[in-house]
Amino acid sequence: MKYMHLPDEAQFRDTGPGKFLVHDSPYVKILVFSLHEGQELPLHSHDDEGYASLLVLEGEGVFLKDGGEQPAKAGDVVVCEIREPHGVRATKDMRVIAHIAPPI
Repeated sequence: MKYMHLPDEAQFRDTGPGKFLVHDSPYVKILVFSLHEGQELPLHSHDDEGYASLLVLEGEGVFLKDGGEQPAKAGDVVVCEIREPHGVRATKDMRVIAHIAPPI
């Protein structure tokens, strides 16, 4: 078992989104992104099979999707195929946990 307190580990950066690797295995990758207001993980997709989920741990922003945006606040989650365009933008400082399975 591995324990950590994410606010202590996943730091914000002024130069762009902070990225903290929580776990990486052949089956799943778990990352935490820390975004200051206005920072984003731009809309993107991958040429791989699998799924991604984005869960807002704290703060507010929008999930980016092909053709628009979906408001996102603490507790909101989105699940998509990794091939489907996805991203996130912070409208207030936010932390987002991403699960990618299988990892890319």
